[in-house]
Amino acid sequence: MNTPRHLGPRWAALAAGAVTASTAAMAQGQDPGPPQPLWEVGVFGAAVSQQAYPGSDQQVRRTIGVPYLIYRGGVLRADRETAGLRALKTERFEVDLGVAGAFAARSSEVQARRGLPDLGTLVEFGPRLKWNLARSDTGGRWRLDLPLRGVFDLDDGAAHRGMTFEPELSFQRRSPQGWTYSASASAILADRRLAHTFYGIDPAYAQADRPAYAAQAGLVAWRLSTTWSRALSPDWRVFGFARLQSVSGAANEASPLVRRTHGGSLGVGVSFTVTRSRQLAVD
Repeated sequence: MNTPRHLGPRWAALAAGAVTASTAAMAQGQDPGPPQPLWEVGVFGAAVSQQAYPGSDQQVRRTIGVPYLIYRGGVLRADRETAGLRALKTERFEVDLGVAGAFAARSSEVQARRGLPDLGTLVEFGPRLKWNLARSDTGGRWRLDLPLRGVFDLDDGAAHRGMTFEPELSFQRRSPQGWTYSASASAILADRRLAHTFYGIDPAYAQADRPAYAAQAGLVAWRLSTTWSRALSPDWRVFGFARLQSVSGAANEASPLVRRTHGGSLGVGVSFTVTRSRQLAVD
């Protein structure tokens, strides 16, 4: 559920207060291609409309502008994929230990959650296996990601909120015209503790139109995502993402907090590279 390749998984509602390295690097359109600088420093701004959480009937809209740092070391990395350590890399497989994040959402902003505890700023940490499946004749690549991560709430003293597993099949490509894009399909699964954070209702918070509900472990949502970016100059780049998600058949589809089966998110932005190293990264 991280926020991978787009403003983000990657699935809690947005709010000012946290930005993942993957967001900044998506703005830079990183993908297999020409050698890239070892590090880059810049700024980016974006406007986002995102479903508050899978199953919500409300959108959360945010605009953000923040600096970013990208570092493409052989072991230590803060790039499009993650912020953390790369433990293993071969032609077919890669294992990293990384950090991702999701912005907070205040219950006062979401009618269905009025009176419930806020969804805090969540940080995910744990291992991920990346499996390079194949390359297409057009120069793209297919990949399967298998991340398993613990989720922690920074607004509550880094309290452990549970575990998430999100297998994702993706296709990534850079076109001759300079566009970098990706498309992916994934399933978000969570343990009971994390599911309760989003869908559980303790008796103390029950209301006439919102009865108590005990959340179950299992499928949280299905997701289809796409990202794109294009360089306007050596320093300027535009980028965007779109995402559709569904809780149809999910473990907690019956929760009173699920108000809509399908939902979407959309974001666009621009980035500017202030400075970069002359030394090139060796992937």
